[in-house]
Amino acid sequence: MIASVFDNYDLPPCACHLGWSLLDYDAAQGWARLAFEARREFLNPAGFVQGGFVTAMLDDTMGPTVMLATGGRFFTATVSLNVQFVAPARRGRFIGEGRIVSRGKTIAFLQAGLSDADGQLVATATCSARLVPVEKIAA
Repeated sequence: MIASVFDNYDLPPCACHLGWSLLDYDAAQGWARLAFEARREFLNPAGFVQGGFVTAMLDDTMGPTVMLATGGRFFTATVSLNVQFVAPARRGRFIGEGRIVSRGKTIAFLQAGLSDADGQLVATATCSARLVPVEKIAA
């Protein structure tokens, strides 16, 4: 993982469960690229990654993008989340790419795409999220 504001925090259990790692980001441009690892336990009866895990990966792409872009000043609380499942997601590595569409004083509008190891887009998402000062994480 590359150096970032996340070096100051323990990785949350949900991020560990998803195999989360930061690959690249540009704080000034408001984008981030992350990796996830879908394990056997993520599969539905059809053998594909269950949609809730795909959604969690997308959510855990967009929120960290805000934390990176704000230099660690804000984390996000998702207000609404809309997901489009584009193709079946198979077990393995995924790359999430998040982007800040617009950021105000209290709300951010975000979008993300999730691709498999072959680069095939499997899902996209948009969300609105409340900006929460990082000092309230432990509160």
